[in-house]
Amino acid sequence: MKIFCCKEHVELALDIIVDETEMVPLLNEITETEESINCGYCQKEAIYVVGN
Repeated sequence: MKIFCCKEHVELALDIIVDETEMVPLLNEITETEESINCGYCQKEAIYVVGN
C-alpha cells in the first residue's frame, strides 16, 4: 500500500497506513520524476510517499 501526499496531508496518510496495516509505515520524499504526482487528498503536488 502506498499513499502519495503533500506536506499538509502527511500525518493523515501515516495514520491511515497504521490503521489499515498495523505496521510502522515508511515515509520517503519523492525524488524528481518525469511527471508530477498529485496528493491523494487534495490534488496538490505530492512530495512524500507513505507506505509499508
